[in-house]
Amino acid sequence: MSIPLTRPHTKWGVAIALGLLGSLVVGLVVLAFLWPAKTSTPQNLPVGITGPAATVSALQEAVTSASPDAFDFTEATDRADAVAQIENRQTYGAIVLGAPGTAPEVLTAPAASAAATQILTGVATQLQAQLVHQVSAAGGDPSSVAVEVTPVVPLSAEDPAGTGLAAASFPLTLGGMLGGILISFLVVGPIRRLVALAGFGVGVGVILALILQTWFGFLQGDFWLNVTGMGLSIVATSAFIVGCTSLLGSRGIAVGAILTLFVGNPLASAAAPWQFLPTPWGAIGQFLVPGASNWLLRALSYFPNADLSQQWWTLIAWVTLGAVLIVAGHFRSRAAARVPANTLESEPHTVASV
Repeated sequence: MSIPLTRPHTKWGVAIALGLLGSLVVGLVVLAFLWPAKTSTPQNLPVGITGPAATVSALQEAVTSASPDAFDFTEATDRADAVAQIENRQTYGAIVLGAPGTAPEVLTAPAASAAATQILTGVATQLQAQLVHQVSAAGGDPSSVAVEVTPVVPLSAEDPAGTGLAAASFPLTLGGMLGGILISFLVVGPIRRLVALAGFGVGVGVILALILQTWFGFLQGDFWLNVTGMGLSIVATSAFIVGCTSLLGSRGIAVGAILTLFVGNPLASAAAPWQFLPTPWGAIGQFLVPGASNWLLRALSYFPNADLSQQWWTLIAWVTLGAVLIVAGHFRSRAAARVPANTLESEPHTVASV
């Protein structure tokens, strides 16, 4: 009669330690994703302002004394210049002031940021209240003047609240991670990995553009520019993960995931201006893949006049870094990678000499 063998149980101390470690990891994940929401405050919002010098100076002083760090004013020569600043993504809106007693105009860019538009709409409400008080004190009819709010760059009818474009940033990050992990585990050889990354970028760029632009209507603008932007964004994440894996082994996946998902994605500031994050984290986030890709795709859809050289070169730099790490990892470690045998090319047979 045979006695069945049982596997030895995990030590109590190890079981408890793993449970505590798991809870700590969950806490860190929650902290990484919610920290920006907790620490984000309306500050340093780039806003254009134009009008008579005395009126502009008086308004700036009043706003600065009430909210010292709320706005970063950029003076424009006239209304057309203020509109150009918005279309170039230099500002999120503008205040156009006229002669004393006339109604000002507030320019907004809902396509740039819903949060910034809401703040500027609040400014328009405050200006309206002040104007009504001034006209009433002068004995005029307060109903005859009104502050006009003009959306210079509105959102599309298919995505009127901008939630679709903001929500697309996380799938782009996750898709880049998944592509990097799959290529790391299933493709052997540095050149083949680079080719796989290129094919992955082209394929996913076309597919996502068909979904987000042709089907859902979240993206606007030139279709092939959006394909290029999304493909490059995806490959920037994937290449970095494949490069880290080539250099560090399976630990490289953790490095790539932490930097991309738990650092880059929260700092991307997809739902609010990056200036709202504590200094210098908002600026740092724009040089990571999620931040650069979020700004790039939004500008390609709604701000064709914007200078996007920083975003293009940031993504190209991450792709280049990933490629360098892939090649460096190949020459650093020649250990055989564990991949399914049916994915490998058959080795040439040699005939032994007699």
